[in-house]
Amino acid sequence: MYKIFETVDEVSRYTAQRLLDKIKATPAAVLGLATGSTMEPVYAQLLQHMQQLAVDVSQLTTFNLDEYIGLSADHPQSYNFYMYQHLFNHLNLPAQRVHLPDGLASHIEEACQSYSAAIQAAGGLDLQLLGIGSNGHIGFNEPQTCFNSRTHVVELSAQTRIDNGRFFADQSQTPSHAITMGILDILEAKEIILVATGPNKTQIMAQLYDSPIDEALPASALKQHPNLTIVLDREAAALLPEHALKSAV
Repeated sequence: MYKIFETVDEVSRYTAQRLLDKIKATPAAVLGLATGSTMEPVYAQLLQHMQQLAVDVSQLTTFNLDEYIGLSADHPQSYNFYMYQHLFNHLNLPAQRVHLPDGLASHIEEACQSYSAAIQAAGGLDLQLLGIGSNGHIGFNEPQTCFNSRTHVVELSAQTRIDNGRFFADQSQTPSHAITMGILDILEAKEIILVATGPNKTQIMAQLYDSPIDEALPASALKQHPNLTIVLDREAAALLPEHALKSAV
């Protein structure tokens, strides 16, 4: 199902409301969370709502999608740092209920296996929030990632490193590898919300719309999911066919 809004602000308010509704309906929900510039206004809206309503999140559990290998939790470009800056520092969420991949794990393969196992032990994800990369990656699952993958180490593509290099003072410092939740971990979520905004996502959203389910485009795996919502602003939706725009509600 597509939801198309005129502005980034409207996209963010809608997505934040969906997250808030899930938390209010299921206080012990297990949420899969994403990072990146697309999510910053979503989390800002969510925090505003939660603080106004004094929502209790003490039973909530979270799992983040990914983390760079080689960055410490306090590195300004780590996703651990991002999540605490934009969300966790402002909530009464118990530390033991927050799960983020460890980019400095000494036994990385074991850490990956343990991460997927922890998701399953928590009962799976009730809702997974996703962004999308310009090459169609979800999490850091690059093109040709197997759709039955669990949490694993990935070598980041040249395109992903270029895209993410803007966050680093020196692009050469952009990590070459990351830990990412696997595509199967994502697909097993009971509900998925994919958010894309801005002109940089126009082309990939058109490709996703037209694509068959193919490992060459990781996000196409989502077309198998029975409870998927794709939330776009008008710029990201600009190349979708007219009938798709008309059917979006």
